[in-house]
Amino acid sequence: MINTQTETFRGYGKLGETSGQTAVECRFGSEVETVLSVHAGVTLLSAEAGNGEVRYSGRVRFSIVYESADKKICRAEKGVEFSAKAGCEICCPAFTPRVKLQTENLSVRREGSGVYVTALLGADIVLYGDKTLEYLTDGDLICKRESFSLLSAHLCGGTAEADDEFETDFIGDILLHCETVGLSDVHCETGTLVCEGEVNLGILALKGENALVSFERLVPFRVEIPCDAAEAGRAAEAQISVAEVLLHADTDEEKGKCKIAAELTLSAEGCVYEEVQLDGVSDAFSATHSVTLTYATEECLGTGEAVRLTERISGKAALSSSVDFSDVFQAVALQRAEANLVQGETPTLEGVAMATLLVLGTDGSHRGVELSLPFSIPVKTEGACSVSVLACGMSARQRQEGEIEAEATLKIVLVPAKKWSVRPVASVEEGDPLVLPDCAVSVYLPREGDGLWELSKSLKKAPEEVAASNPDVEFPIKKGQRVIIYRKKSLQ
Repeated sequence: MINTQTETFRGYGKLGETSGQTAVECRFGSEVETVLSVHAGVTLLSAEAGNGEVRYSGRVRFSIVYESADKKICRAEKGVEFSAKAGCEICCPAFTPRVKLQTENLSVRREGSGVYVTALLGADIVLYGDKTLEYLTDGDLICKRESFSLLSAHLCGGTAEADDEFETDFIGDILLHCETVGLSDVHCETGTLVCEGEVNLGILALKGENALVSFERLVPFRVEIPCDAAEAGRAAEAQISVAEVLLHADTDEEKGKCKIAAELTLSAEGCVYEEVQLDGVSDAFSATHSVTLTYATEECLGTGEAVRLTERISGKAALSSSVDFSDVFQAVALQRAEANLVQGETPTLEGVAMATLLVLGTDGSHRGVELSLPFSIPVKTEGACSVSVLACGMSARQRQEGEIEAEATLKIVLVPAKKWSVRPVASVEEGDPLVLPDCAVSVYLPREGDGLWELSKSLKKAPEEVAASNPDVEFPIKKGQRVIIYRKKSLQ
């Protein structure tokens, strides 16, 4: 019976991913004549893993700017709570889900006396849990020892505050605000996971009796999350969301100025990756018996070093409805962007920047026109990446009647996915005794390209014994080389 020694690695890490979709609807009353702009901000309230599914809940803040029957510009806001679930075969209650929510689509319809706004919400879910790996370290075998690198994940989270104060021309009322997070840097310091970036705060306001104006502010932030596993140089990732926004405006009619103070509460979820080195056995054989090896396979999922880009894009925008020279452009609101990495000979970031253009017609009525500016940007990266794009500074103008030329600045962050597998020997099953040659000397013509280990395994001899018997043989084996094996014989 072959004796073996094994050890067990116990860690924590990514176990799988899943996604979900759900539609959330909100009704506004008959006072809404024409919807000019609509925004849905979503906040995660809870998430838990169950058998075969992940259950999550949240709140959607629906904000609309509309024109009433008497052409007065108004605003309305309502909150709707929802619950949803996403299926996942491997999921069980012991897992920890991390859920990232985003608004994928917004639609507005009139039904009877009411106006209904529907938000299609997407959920990207990563599952974490305990991971174990049993591997062979030694035994009554000839072993090929190797060092394996595994990842253990450490989850952490926290909140932080960010604020800004700025002065504008006089405004009558804040109609709508939206926030987009751009996470530019995630790194570890001793005992702390540090997340830095900017929140693009967009505000649509009423200026005068019936005029609209928009402005934006890039509010920098730094979130420090306590984490015992954090050490300088360790890889990490995080996601930041805006949990709450408080806006306060002080107006001075005499000077025609307004001072706006913004207080943002940020929610952060992070993951620090600890790389653990293990010494195990990657292959083995017996000099006396046939053996069957069982391997343990472990996939390591982490993150690489981020790539950051800033690009200015411009071009002809697609419009949801027509415009002409009689229209007056008043504001550009709800700037946002989405993109995907397209692999090829030259990896390219393909996406679209979007915004709502508020237009005043000759009849004194307002309308909202959705504009889309596609872009294609070559990037230097390899393999799969997570992509985040922050759109800011978007503008629109009409040089030719009916055509809108738009510009925007994109702040792009690409985070490569780091992925590898380890496959150490987990267990050994002993088979029949080997029938070995009984001659004193054997000469072999091995395959070209064989290394010392491959040759030793085929000959059932320890590598050091093969090397000692053939000091002039170079490895890997070259064409025409011979290998000699000596065996001790006793005279009877």
